[in-house]
Amino acid sequence: MDPSLRKEREAFLKKAKSQPAVEKRKLKPSSNENTSKKPKLSKPAAPKASIDYKTAQGSSQYRFSVLARIVKHMKTRHQDGDTEPLLLEEILDETNQLDVTNSIRHWLATEALLDNPKIEVINNSDGQKFAFRPKLDIRDRKGLLRLLKSHDSQGKGGIMMEDVEESLPNAEKAVKSMGDYVLTVTRPTDKKKILFFNDRILKCEIDEEFQKYWRSVAVEGLDEAKIEEYLTRNGISSMQDAGVRKVMAVPKRKKGGVKKNRQFKRHNEHLSDVLKDYSEFSKT
Repeated sequence: MDPSLRKEREAFLKKAKSQPAVEKRKLKPSSNENTSKKPKLSKPAAPKASIDYKTAQGSSQYRFSVLARIVKHMKTRHQDGDTEPLLLEEILDETNQLDVTNSIRHWLATEALLDNPKIEVINNSDGQKFAFRPKLDIRDRKGLLRLLKSHDSQGKGGIMMEDVEESLPNAEKAVKSMGDYVLTVTRPTDKKKILFFNDRILKCEIDEEFQKYWRSVAVEGLDEAKIEEYLTRNGISSMQDAGVRKVMAVPKRKKGGVKKNRQFKRHNEHLSDVLKDYSEFSKT
C-alpha cells in the first residue's frame, strides 16, 4: 500500500474518533401515560334477532291461526244475528288482519275458506262472499220447533243444546220462550243439555207408587238382551221391532259349465272274448 494513502487513512480515523457521536434512544413510556391510555375492549357481538315461527307470516301455523280467527269471528257474527255474507277484504278488515301477505290471501280465497265445513261460499255479482255455515238450518224459534217435531216423529231423538246455540241467534232466549213445548234433559256422562219435543197430547198422569217402583229397578251394566231375557222369564213380553225388515237377497250360485262326457281310454280290449264274469258265484 502506498505510504501516502496510509497516512491519510490514519489521519481520517483520528479525526473521526475525536468527534463525539450522539445516539438516539427510544423513550420509555412514563407511568402517567400508561394510566391515561386504557386498553381497547372488544365490542360484544350483537345478538342475532330471534325469529318467532308462530307469528312468522310464511309459516303454516301462522296461516291456520289467521283462518281460525276468521272462522271464530264469523261464528260470533252469526250468533249475534248478523248473517250477511262478507267479502274476503271485509273479513280481514273486521278481524284486523289486513297486513297478511298476498300469498295468504290467495290461500284463503282459493283453498282454506272453500274447504272449511264451517264456511259457506256465496257467489254473486259483487264477487265471492263468505258466511258462517251452522250445524242446524234454523233461523228463528219456529224453525227450531219444527225441527224438534221432525226429530220426534221420525224417532231421531233430541238435539244438542250446543248445536242450537251455534245455529240460532239468542238461542237461550228462544228456548225459554217455547215454554212447555221443549223438554231439557242433562246427560249425566258429560253434563251436556239435550232438547226434546214435548208432545202434550201424550201427556198422562202416572201413579207415584209406580214411579217409585220404576226408579228402584237398577239396570246399570245390563244390555238390552239381558233385560229382555229377565222379562221373558217373569212372563213379561217385550215390544219387538215393528219396522219393515229388509229381506236379504239370496246370493245366486254360479252356473257351472256343461259337463262333457269324457271318453276314457280302455285297456285289454283284445281280451274281451277271453275274460269271463264270475259275479254270480260271489253272491252264493
